[in-house]
Amino acid sequence: MKKTKYTVSGMSCAACVARVEKSVKALGGVTECDVNLLLGNMTVTGEVEPSAVISAVEKAGYGAAVEGKGGIRDTEKAADQKESPVRDIIVKRLIPSGILLLVLMYFSMGHVMWGFPLPPFFSGNPRAVALMEMLLCIAVMLLNKSFFINGVKGALHLSPNMDTLVALGSFASFAYSTVSVFLMSAETSGEALHGYLHGLYFESAAMILVLISVGKLLEALAKGKTTSAIRSLMDLSPKYATVIRDGAEQRIPASLVAVGDILVLKRGDTVACDGVVTEGEISCDESALTGESIPSDKSVGKRVLGASTVTSGYAKVQADRVGEDTAIAEVIRMVKEASGSKAPIAKAADKVAGIFVPAVLLISLAVAVIWLLVSRDFGYSLARAVSVLVISCPCALGLATPVAVMVGTGVGARNGILFKNAEALELSGKIKCVAFDKTGTLTEGKPTVNRVVTDGIDEALMVKYAYSVERKNEHPLARAVSEYAEKLGAIPDEACDYEACVGGVMATVGGEKIHIGNLKFIKEKNGSDLSLSEKLADALEREAKEGKTPLIFAKEGKALGIISVGDKIRDDAIGAVAELKKMGVKTVMITGDTEASAKYTAERLGIDTVIADVLPADKANRIKALSSENSCVAMVGDGINDSVALTEADVGIAIGSGADVAQDSANVVLKRSSIWDAVSTIKLGRRSLMNIYENLFWAFIYNIIGIPLAAGALIPLLGWEMDPMFGAMAMSISSFLVVSNALRLNFFKPADHKINSSKMTTNIVNEKEKTMKTVTIKIEGMMCPHCSGRVKGALEANPAVESCDVSHERGDAIVSLKDDIDVSVLEAIVTEAGYKVV
Repeated sequence: MKKTKYTVSGMSCAACVARVEKSVKALGGVTECDVNLLLGNMTVTGEVEPSAVISAVEKAGYGAAVEGKGGIRDTEKAADQKESPVRDIIVKRLIPSGILLLVLMYFSMGHVMWGFPLPPFFSGNPRAVALMEMLLCIAVMLLNKSFFINGVKGALHLSPNMDTLVALGSFASFAYSTVSVFLMSAETSGEALHGYLHGLYFESAAMILVLISVGKLLEALAKGKTTSAIRSLMDLSPKYATVIRDGAEQRIPASLVAVGDILVLKRGDTVACDGVVTEGEISCDESALTGESIPSDKSVGKRVLGASTVTSGYAKVQADRVGEDTAIAEVIRMVKEASGSKAPIAKAADKVAGIFVPAVLLISLAVAVIWLLVSRDFGYSLARAVSVLVISCPCALGLATPVAVMVGTGVGARNGILFKNAEALELSGKIKCVAFDKTGTLTEGKPTVNRVVTDGIDEALMVKYAYSVERKNEHPLARAVSEYAEKLGAIPDEACDYEACVGGVMATVGGEKIHIGNLKFIKEKNGSDLSLSEKLADALEREAKEGKTPLIFAKEGKALGIISVGDKIRDDAIGAVAELKKMGVKTVMITGDTEASAKYTAERLGIDTVIADVLPADKANRIKALSSENSCVAMVGDGINDSVALTEADVGIAIGSGADVAQDSANVVLKRSSIWDAVSTIKLGRRSLMNIYENLFWAFIYNIIGIPLAAGALIPLLGWEMDPMFGAMAMSISSFLVVSNALRLNFFKPADHKINSSKMTTNIVNEKEKTMKTVTIKIEGMMCPHCSGRVKGALEANPAVESCDVSHERGDAIVSLKDDIDVSVLEAIVTEAGYKVV
């Protein structure tokens, strides 16, 4: 389905939104129409010509045009235009209207209430004073004619709006007072003339317009602050860039940078586009894009993102993504689309807004009739009706949701959390269950060698053989073995007759047949009667229980060792899971790994439920099942195999470092790839949803209480009546309060994921320390990383050892024990490995 964006002019309240949406949805081919009062735009989904949409909007009494496609600069220009209504209100309307109103108030109240002197011509001349008040009121009405023009348009198109209420209230006061002026011309009694003069409502007619204009100004100022996130993102893009052309450095406008250009970057520069480092090294601050405060080092071959700032170094970067294709442009586009979309909760407010203004008009008429029936004069009854008209505020209803959505998505973007639409923001606040993928999401997604156990062969020799075979293999486990061997300085021999099979690889090295793989593969290639020594069998069982992948090394039909490969748990995963449980969110791991491996990882993380051995195609079905058990389920993943599950979940959350298809399938993208940001997503969603509820409550309760008060509900009880001017003032600040409440979301601060993860991990480690002891052994004779690896492998082969940190530079081994063991046993292991214990 095609999506087209339009700008819509002339809307003043939620009733306008309802009218425009109704008119556009009536067109054939339109499947969805979302109108945003805050941004003054509309998104239409469906196969329909733009001209038909524009015509429908114009017939409804508003203006429309297809939104420009000028990229970031076009967006920046549009954002600047948002400031023009503020200038127009202040310069063209508010200042001159305020001056005229002060003069009007002087004539109508100053000489009566405060005894201010009137000019000689007006002193003792009620007719002249009344005429002067009328002329001043007309001048104020002309300055604020937009209320009357828009109000009449709405009424003529059978879609009365807030402007209709204001215009009707002001004009009713003016018309009543004008009739009184004409009646004064025929009156001769001085007492009657003064009676007419005191019964004029010109100041109310003018005051209503001025106060509503003040409210419009406050609202416009507050709205400007809600778009600050988009504006700040646009400000990140530099105006100029330094490129190499014709063999020389040239400074050109950033908009002219083309794909293939070589950019010159040094400390303090802001990157104009995305590219790849071709020469030099720099550090870049990417916090505006990812929320990560620590600068990222960029060497040759590394990607550099546009709008990031160079903190140190010098480099040349080849541009490969410019303009609309850059990462910053994508972020701005996401934030704009999310801000312009409509949350499901807004639909209830829209339905109310659609009938709100007609209902207020009927209530106002009924109030006037009722007061006339109870023997009140026409002027008094009119004042009550006008008070009802001007205190009613459909605008607050229309702004309640979009302002909170805009601020919430902006806050998320500033912290590396990108919500693709308003629905994702709302549903994030309702999440009760989070399902995590394991590999690449809860773990780093990069297997590493954790332990080497040998029996009957020197470890260095076994690693050399394994490197000779595995360096030809592109499998992640093989790469882990090769990287480990390279770190130890192993030099491979030439491998012949190489063959990669299901479960392992085999080759001939130095005339000897080598097999590396799982137990099933080893037995298939070396005979089912092949047996493991007790040492290797114990190691194999232990590694499998701990969720590692043990690769058995066999030479000439005999198993001689095990290379254990595992995927390290993310540093922030433990803290994030613990925080989710603290928030009352159920945690689930859904993975294709074996049950033993999944359970071991889940126990380390404290995850509630494990769903293992799941094929990628079945992940979506498992998510459906979780949704049926829980009200709102989120799926957090990073890979291609997670894309369907991300789509099926109520909220799909993609890790920013994951596959593009996963990010395309998700509703939320975590740019800095931290699991802790999944926690922040839920917290921000909850805060935003609560803010929306508060705004809607205020908008509804304001009208529920205000309209009866304006109608005179307290007059029989307390004798208190609401002046129309007070009603206008109340209406003018209602929208301002709603917008200001939404701005409080700017104070939301996602917890520092590093600090929190550190605290959570420390707590968990402290719990383990109750049953785990740490021993430090001083060792002589270790000269290189290979020595450290040899000692580490020997110590960790003991079942009582949880892990150990061995350093030839420090000359020691820090051993963490999970079972009691005599230190002398550990010292004997080190000695047997060929080193001296001090």
